[in-house]
Amino acid sequence: MAVPKRRKTRSKARMRRAHWRVEAPTYAACPQCRQAKMPHRVCSNCGYYSGRQVVETE
Repeated sequence: MAVPKRRKTRSKARMRRAHWRVEAPTYAACPQCRQAKMPHRVCSNCGYYSGRQVVETE
């Protein structure tokens, strides 16, 4: 099995990890109630998904 001969330098390791940041989740407006919801999820406010009610809400 191949094994690296030399240790990676700090700068090379940090360059590799430069894209490990956390991104904020994207939100879309619910077509029924206009509340912010995550895309491709049932709206937690009204219970609608893809134009029909899927979950009963109070």
